[in-house]
Amino acid sequence: MKAAVLVAPNQPLEIEDLVISKPGPHEVLIRTAACGLCHSDLHFIEGAYPHPLPAVPGHEAAGIVEAVGSEVRTVKVGDAVVTCLSAFCGHCEFCVTGRMALCLGGDTRRAPGAESRLSRPDGSPVNQMLNLSAFAEMMLIHEHACTRIDPEMPLDRASVIGCAVTTGAGTIFNACKVTPGETVAVVGCGGVGLAAINAAKIAGAGKIIAADPKPEKRELAMKLGATHTVDAMAEDAAAQIVELTKGGVDHAVEAVGRPASGDLAVKSLRRGGTATILGMMPLNHSVGLSAMDLLSGKKLQGAIMGMNHFPVDMPRLVDFYMRGLLDLDSIIAERIPLSQINEGFDKMKQGHSARSVIVFDQ
Repeated sequence: MKAAVLVAPNQPLEIEDLVISKPGPHEVLIRTAACGLCHSDLHFIEGAYPHPLPAVPGHEAAGIVEAVGSEVRTVKVGDAVVTCLSAFCGHCEFCVTGRMALCLGGDTRRAPGAESRLSRPDGSPVNQMLNLSAFAEMMLIHEHACTRIDPEMPLDRASVIGCAVTTGAGTIFNACKVTPGETVAVVGCGGVGLAAINAAKIAGAGKIIAADPKPEKRELAMKLGATHTVDAMAEDAAAQIVELTKGGVDHAVEAVGRPASGDLAVKSLRRGGTATILGMMPLNHSVGLSAMDLLSGKKLQGAIMGMNHFPVDMPRLVDFYMRGLLDLDSIIAERIPLSQINEGFDKMKQGHSARSVIVFDQ
């Protein structure tokens, strides 16, 4: 099968022919239909977040089940599925207390010394990234890293539910628990931020303020549900948000992973408001609250992958799309073949498009 391989940091991905193993007892073999290009992938490609190499990135995918292991009970051959990097074991403290997004998923990987799921034709192993490695024509994953969806759902649009939408919308529904009338600011209007804006609209939020330096992204945010926009690079961006909401927002969501964006989210809060950091910040960076912020009851939290319960959340998000509530069509900027993956990441670096999606021949 063809796959995009990261051989060294800050180098273009290389298209190689790899060998994929047969499913183990709890594993699922999936023919990849589509995979979104996510900013998180770029962090690994650029070396900001270390990972053993060579490896196949990609984690925002949808496809069709080709084969299942002997103990798989959650999906069957022919099912349409969306994958999720929040692979869960089902029995650790985080899983049994309903915080499955925090599961480290050790049981969902092959044991040390076992045959690699991915390898080169000479037998040398290729590392699987984030339990998925979806920049490939096939994926071999644990059954707890995917969920079945409505077969009528277009798989190119389903793919972005795998990360961007689950993270952005999940944050609004699961982590922030936005209630009707509350005010929301979203800093960064890429795929994750746009999904958060759309979800805030679905949740019945009052004022929804989108902050981004790109005018075209602010325009797209208005289409997806923002009531106001602010240039995130403006010196008075926080003051504008505070003025628009007469005191600051109930919820500020940082969705791009830049230190300045985290600062803007915190500065935009009202008394008692909560800032939620979604973006992958530089590893040496800290986001904090001042003593006065704490005295004002302000809160700061992380929400990995939107603190999802993806086997439940993803089918619901598919239903939202099918009913016309969730706008995935606007989030996808272009569809490209695997051979153009490096050009897709170049566009991401320029910051102009929302989401590029790789579409595989079926």
